[in-house]
Amino acid sequence: MKALLGQVTDLDLRLLRVFRAVVDCGGFAAAELELNIGRSTISRHIKDLEMRLGMRLCRRGRGGFALTPEGTQIYQSTLRVLGAISELRSEVHNLHQRLTGSLQLALFDKTATNPDARIAPAIGKMRGRAPDVAIEIRVLPMNEIERGVIDGDFHVGVIPTHRRSDACSYHPLFDERMFLYCGEGHPLFAACSGGKKREPSASEVCRHAFAGLGFHSHNMERGHDFGLQRVATAFDQEGVATLVLSGAFLGFLPDHYAARFVEQGQMRVVAPGRFTYACGFEAIVRPEAQRSRLAQTFLELLLEAHAR
Repeated sequence: MKALLGQVTDLDLRLLRVFRAVVDCGGFAAAELELNIGRSTISRHIKDLEMRLGMRLCRRGRGGFALTPEGTQIYQSTLRVLGAISELRSEVHNLHQRLTGSLQLALFDKTATNPDARIAPAIGKMRGRAPDVAIEIRVLPMNEIERGVIDGDFHVGVIPTHRRSDACSYHPLFDERMFLYCGEGHPLFAACSGGKKREPSASEVCRHAFAGLGFHSHNMERGHDFGLQRVATAFDQEGVATLVLSGAFLGFLPDHYAARFVEQGQMRVVAPGRFTYACGFEAIVRPEAQRSRLAQTFLELLLEAHAR
């Protein structure tokens, strides 16, 4: 610890970055790909850091990787230190009017198949305008995206419209249409074949088990409004689709995402005249006063792409 209480060197920062990567990846083996260095080198770096700090940071062995109490505190301090350095670097780049660094994007799942989503063209424009910027995309649940934008972990998030926070700025982008689906083997599958068959009534549909998203969303609200009883829970569209494909549950899915399952005869839409709703998507960013130039530039490109 005494070494780091004095002058912090480039070596100290490099060791802290290795430590952060090991913790984020959950161990030395998983961190090899992230750091692109061998496990023995990673182990030596961690030992060097422990010697410089004068404390043991983690336990490794047959029992697996685990932080010590001291290691947990050092990890939190490491995040703050490296975050502050990254923020300083961003500020310096802003002063030089040059877009560099890493653009962190967070997306709600299954947006790529929506023909109205113009996220990919906006990324292409960003690449052309700022070729030195590295782009990282994470696909996460809605609440994690919003929290990450508020905390400054993500520059821009794209999420379905829901309750808004004063800590974010929201910008409408595109819509998607949600329908209720059943899978092959479900009791309603034959009745939903189309043609001259009678569409199942609302009361018939509501007697069947429903699989919905397990966080506050249009899915949760509209499922309740329609009188559907959720007995299975998923936290992304892939999970809902898997439950529907089991033949045991009904579930709402975006029509653009469910289309391939319908074409393959694995799913059918249930009472489309009754069980459907529209869901809007928005870009979320930090308030303008807290927004980086990198975030502002990509937001402008994103809005421009969807305005067309």
